[in-house]
Amino acid sequence: MMKDPGLHRILFVEDDPDIQMVGKMALEAIGGFTVLVCNSGIEALARLEEFDPDLVLLDVMMPGMDGPATLEALRQRERGRDLPVVFMTARVQAQEVAGYRAMGAEDVIAKPFDPMSLPRQVQAVWDAIQERGAG
Repeated sequence: MMKDPGLHRILFVEDDPDIQMVGKMALEAIGGFTVLVCNSGIEALARLEEFDPDLVLLDVMMPGMDGPATLEALRQRERGRDLPVVFMTARVQAQEVAGYRAMGAEDVIAKPFDPMSLPRQVQAVWDAIQERGAG
């Protein structure tokens, strides 16, 4: 049985409570997604299997386990090996974005993000992944 290839469940890993609230609200209210917010990479890894996300939105700068370390840990797990990850960061110069892609991120969304366009940005990344997969 093929799983519906649509984007439904987003794991949002972000340590800032204001950004968590705005991001979750935008993704759920405007995008219609189901969003699980995690405060840290450790929490995200702990809840990965139970939530079973289609995509991970991952803050780069977090205390303790940062985004790149979280991505590396995700890739060590069966469930996280092929999971699309999108970094969210204020550091979006070309060489930084190239570095995140080299780590295995699908894309980078700049912070601060526009809540009204965030769901569309995430959906666009998802659509691009699906097109690559189909090709």
